[in-house]
Amino acid sequence: MLIPLLAASLTGGVTGACLLLKTPAHTFMRVLPWLTLGATLLFAFGKKIAGERKSVIEHDTTKLALAGASFFQLCVAVYGGYFGGGMGIVMLAMLAALGMTDIHAMNALKSVMGSVINGVAVVTFILARAIYWRHGIVMILGGILGGYLGAHYAQKLPQVWIRWFVVLVGAGMTVYFFWKSYCRAVVSA
Repeated sequence: MLIPLLAASLTGGVTGACLLLKTPAHTFMRVLPWLTLGATLLFAFGKKIAGERKSVIEHDTTKLALAGASFFQLCVAVYGGYFGGGMGIVMLAMLAALGMTDIHAMNALKSVMGSVINGVAVVTFILARAIYWRHGIVMILGGILGGYLGAHYAQKLPQVWIRWFVVLVGAGMTVYFFWKSYCRAVVSA
């Protein structure tokens, strides 16, 4: 199950990074609030969407379910390679919609796929000489520290707390990106 999801993450991460290098950022900023809103709602209501069915991406995965999950992950990876903000929430939403319920297993899978997406995007940006290293080093160190501490403490918290935290962060990001989009529209008008 992990190999097709990682292949989709790798392909999408490179594709998204290449798109970022070729397109103006304001184009994506118009779509971003809607993406974070959709991801937050999908994560918040993923259990209801999945209903009582078993997870479609666990041990007894059908080829069709795995193909669907891989396609969705490819889309998420393109988004992640391009922007990355809220990518984790989008992946958690996808996993919830596919019937996964164990937030710790979901977080582990999200972390592996996110590392692949971010890793190949960074390599793409390095090869294109598009990194401001003074800022990049700070972000790399912050990402490593935050990823380690977040994973460490998330394992110790009740799953319901983590779910609520993810929904609150997603809602906050959605409001922020809608506000930024509104401010840009007002300034450019």
